[in-house]
Amino acid sequence: MPRAILIGPPGSGKSVVGKALSKVLGTTFIDTDKVIEARAGRKISDIFVDDGEAVFRELEFETLVTCLKDDDAVISLGGGAPISPRAQEVLAASGAPVIFLDVSLSVAAPRVGFNRDRPLLLGNPRAQWQALYEERKPIYSKLATMTIQADVMNPNEIATEIAGAL
Repeated sequence: MPRAILIGPPGSGKSVVGKALSKVLGTTFIDTDKVIEARAGRKISDIFVDDGEAVFRELEFETLVTCLKDDDAVISLGGGAPISPRAQEVLAASGAPVIFLDVSLSVAAPRVGFNRDRPLLLGNPRAQWQALYEERKPIYSKLATMTIQADVMNPNEIATEIAGAL
């Protein structure tokens, strides 16, 4: 069972906090988006454009299942990774602590940059982010064993709080 699984919308700090938390806990850090890109040999945005979202979501689920087998890691999931019912079932069955890093649009926007490497945020990126957040927040909240408001603390403070709670 992983030591901790970080979930939340784009720009919530999952990767940065995950790295900091893994250092505090003395464990490895796994960013599932990076694992997907390494396995596919392409950027996520290219997978979306060339193969479609359904293919990406399948790769994402396979990666989630594989990464959950790591008994001593902090895992950062892509924003959409925990959304499908089957991903929710796998996460719940893992028994691992799931930490929801909640963040506001005003804090996420400069972090995300709303660039073309975020395929679900094309068009009106702020409106797209808000719509995704509102759709996904109930799922993040349901899965979470702990919720952190990531607007008000820096990554090291968040990592220290999570480590103390674990």
